[in-house]
Amino acid sequence: MKVSLTAKEYRQLLELVHLGMWSVTGYQGDDTAAAKRYFELDQKLLELATEAGCADLIEEREDSSLQPSPKLTDSDRIREIQSEFQNDVFWHEFVTRLADRDHAGTQAKAGLDTPGLEPPPTSDDRLKKFEERYWDEFEKNDLANVVVLRGGRG
Repeated sequence: MKVSLTAKEYRQLLELVHLGMWSVTGYQGDDTAAAKRYFELDQKLLELATEAGCADLIEEREDSSLQPSPKLTDSDRIREIQSEFQNDVFWHEFVTRLADRDHAGTQAKAGLDTPGLEPPPTSDDRLKKFEERYWDEFEKNDLANVVVLRGGRG
């Protein structure tokens, strides 16, 4: 297979490769199975940088492997993408965990309640209602109304 890329397109490809490797190695490091799975391809693409006119975007490590240079990793565009990603992950995880916690609490309480005449909402419907309440709250107030109780439950 032969692929022809302009220098601009190759720079964009290096940004994508860096962001992909960053997401794979970000918190767990280079020794995970996932990181090892992509390492060879990462190196192959980085090796082509000089030929593509992008030598300034890579640098050699002490072990002779290649890595993106600070010019790539510290660029405003890359930092903004990483920051937005981390922010989105935080909020989605936060809302999901709070909704799961509250749902589990109502499930335990529901076992004590007398059933009404109408069929109770499904578990997924109740969970979505919890998530919607948290999304509404956080969109309006961010973390301003969040209180952490050590050793307790909210």
